[in-house]
Amino acid sequence: MPTIAYDARRVALYSPQNDDTIFDDRTEYKVSALAAEFARLAYVHAEDAQPQLDRLRQALSKVRFGEPKLFDNPDTDTQGFGALREADGLAVVSFRGTEPAELTDIAVDLVASLTPWNETAGRVHDGFAAATRSILPAVMQWLDETKNARKCLVLTGHSLGAAIATLAASVCRPDELITFGSPRVGNADFAATLAETAIKRFVDCCDLVTELPPELGGYVHAGSMTFIDADGTLHAAPEPSFVQADREAARIAYLREYAWKKGNVMIRDLADHAPINYIRSLIP
Repeated sequence: MPTIAYDARRVALYSPQNDDTIFDDRTEYKVSALAAEFARLAYVHAEDAQPQLDRLRQALSKVRFGEPKLFDNPDTDTQGFGALREADGLAVVSFRGTEPAELTDIAVDLVASLTPWNETAGRVHDGFAAATRSILPAVMQWLDETKNARKCLVLTGHSLGAAIATLAASVCRPDELITFGSPRVGNADFAATLAETAIKRFVDCCDLVTELPPELGGYVHAGSMTFIDADGTLHAAPEPSFVQADREAARIAYLREYAWKKGNVMIRDLADHAPINYIRSLIP
């Protein structure tokens, strides 16, 4: 069972950057746990103010990562950061997810037509493609600058950030792609370009975003799912019947325990999208 409590607060969903990092300097975190918190740290607006950059630096230093390299394209409102741990050569690039307060983010998520992804193959979500293309050159430049010190590359992100990480992975070819609450990104031809990539795609119980855009439009997920059940336990590629039953029970329990409390998200399908509810399943 997770040691971090389930968090139904609206602030956990809509402003994940407001909470302090879960990292401490006494714990050795597995790569998936590092990626989960890196995905949340991408929401820290380090590009806007020195205090926020200092917050990011301090969080990374707790797990012995060096100075973050910020990626920011104001035109598309697309952000992320990269960081390298010199001790073992682990590099992580994390992309920021959807921020409901930002109209640009909402516009990106609503643009759901498929467009050719000429960087590799297949067709992908038009809005996700535009966001990725706007930031990818800066990411590639940093990867080139760190190639001699880097032994392992992980791309990660939550929500929109997960979609950007997935598209970037088709070009950057990381050692591992780890996503949290990812929407579907492209069609089967695009997903096939990632067949040789090690993918961990985490889905938290009822998370609505992971069911969008609908398959009806030709969208499929890349990589098999690691499902987080209502109690925070991980299940690799579970049977659909198990997932459906767990979700139905979770929704009923949520209405009874959380939905009515002031400051909480009204439905579990949204509350489960909060980054902390992914992190809790991966932190000892």
